[in-house]
Amino acid sequence: MKNCLIAIVLISSFGIAHAQNSCMAKVAEKKLAGVAKTSFLKKCENEARAICENDDVSKRLGGAARAAHIKKCVRDSVGS
Repeated sequence: MKNCLIAIVLISSFGIAHAQNSCMAKVAEKKLAGVAKTSFLKKCENEARAICENDDVSKRLGGAARAAHIKKCVRDSVGS
C-alpha cells in the first residue's frame, strides 16, 4: 500500500511539472497574444513533434500505435 501511494505521488508530481512546462503555460507566462502567440505555439508544437517522434517509445512502435503515441505526446506537450 505504501509503495502504491508513493507511486501515485510521483506520477502526480510529474504531471504537474509537465503541465508547467507545456507550450500553453509558457504562452501565459510570457503573456503572448495574437500573431506572437500563434507563431510561438506553432514553433513549440513542431519542436514537441520532433521530440515525440524521436523518443524511445515511438522508435519501438509502428503504424497506428506509433501515430497515436505521437499525437498524445504532442497534445500533452502543447497543453491544449
